[in-house]
Amino acid sequence: MEQVRFGVIGVGGMGSGHCNWMHRVAEARLAAVCDSAPGVAKAAGEKHSVPSFTQPEALLDSGLVDAVIIATPHYFHPTIAQEAFKRGLHVMSEKPIAVSVSAADQMLAAAKASGCAFGVMYQMRSLGKTRAARKIIDEGRLGEIYRTQMIVGWFRSQAYYDSGGWRATWDGEGGGVLINQAPHFLDLYAWLGGMPTKITGTTRTRMHEIEVEDEAFATLEYANGAHGYLYASTTEAPSHEWLEICGDRGKLVIHGTSVKLFEIPNGIRSASAEATEMWRAPDVNVVEVEIPEGGGDHTDITRAFCRHILHGEPQYSPGVEGLMAVELINGIILSSHTGLPVNLPVDRVAYDTLLAELRKGSQRKKNLREQRVTDTHYTEK
Repeated sequence: MEQVRFGVIGVGGMGSGHCNWMHRVAEARLAAVCDSAPGVAKAAGEKHSVPSFTQPEALLDSGLVDAVIIATPHYFHPTIAQEAFKRGLHVMSEKPIAVSVSAADQMLAAAKASGCAFGVMYQMRSLGKTRAARKIIDEGRLGEIYRTQMIVGWFRSQAYYDSGGWRATWDGEGGGVLINQAPHFLDLYAWLGGMPTKITGTTRTRMHEIEVEDEAFATLEYANGAHGYLYASTTEAPSHEWLEICGDRGKLVIHGTSVKLFEIPNGIRSASAEATEMWRAPDVNVVEVEIPEGGGDHTDITRAFCRHILHGEPQYSPGVEGLMAVELINGIILSSHTGLPVNLPVDRVAYDTLLAELRKGSQRKKNLREQRVTDTHYTEK
């Protein structure tokens, strides 16, 4: 096999972007498309000169593909992935891999049983700044981590939420900002700072007419005694993105496009214990961080996924690590609705019970103005 033949399932939004830029990946070839809307499927097939389907199973059984990219609404990711794995097909899922941790568990079990490759589209892992940050942490330059922080304030209009019946509903999407906009940063937060063992979270709807959260915040506790704070919303402008990882020997700050490293040669504990002067602070060196060029494109993840299949090379974003963001999302929501701290891993039965109750109370939208438009950041000019 010289190329991986891909089928893209769900091409009315993000999936259309995958179709548009597939030709940039030498190791990949778009071979088929699928969408539940016949007109959308047909138009995508004609645009890219590939067969189109309206049922995922038909594409999976076609023999035309070696792998699929799943870009449907979140609830459908696990079912389609499991059907693909049963047929010996590789799977790349858009984020998040699932709405609930129990569904994510099923995907991971199916992937393991099949022996097929499983990836998740967390393209921000391939950004130069995040690769540089991960290298710093892997080298142990921060020492033992004692504090983490994530701030992600974005904006979405009411028109955005009114554009689809599934958007911002418990039954259609399974959550709000946490499950739609925040997963990329939740992934980076856990990838760089590690997973907590306990979450105390709050979710609320502050600005939009939606039934799910447009704002969420939480405190976190880690096994080594470290603590953290995270915030995510779609109620701010201009957008603001901040990740901070603090350790005994250094502090790493990712703010917008910049990465700053503050190294403490002797460590904070040693500096405190050894100081003889009352106002003596630790020596701090501001270290220039070399940031690799490029990265951050969806094609980086697709290319690495293909090279993993073809040559056994490591993935940027393996599917098994897609569980981390889902654990955080479920943990914050469960804590908010129970008013209690939640231990991680999240209690699967408790969250499934809560989600079932929330879905049962989900309402049909009154001001729906249907639009299927890909974010302009992801369209090919």
